[in-house]
Amino acid sequence: MDKRKQTGDPRYKVAKKEALIGIGLAVFNFLWWFGFAYGLGSKPVSEYTYIAGLPSWFFYSCVVGFLVVVFLVIILVKTVFEEVPFEEDEGGDSL
Repeated sequence: MDKRKQTGDPRYKVAKKEALIGIGLAVFNFLWWFGFAYGLGSKPVSEYTYIAGLPSWFFYSCVVGFLVVVFLVIILVKTVFEEVPFEEDEGGDSL
C-alpha cells in the first residue's frame, strides 16, 4: 500500500470532499431538471405557457437550470475548492 495513503496524505481528504461536492451538484442538477421538466411539463400541450418561444417547463429545467448550476460551480470553485499540488513532496506534506 502507498506510504502516503497510510500516513493520511491531506490530498486524499481534499479530493474526497471535492468529489462529494461534485456529486451533490450533479444530484441537485438532476432534481432541478426533473422537478421542472415533469412538474410543469405534465400538463396538456394546450395549457403550456411559453417564455422566449420555449415551453416554460423546458426554459426553467434546461436553460435556467444550466445557468444556476454554472453559477454554483463558479462560486464553489472560487470559494471552497483548493488547489492541490500533484507532485509528491518527499520532505513532508505541503498542505
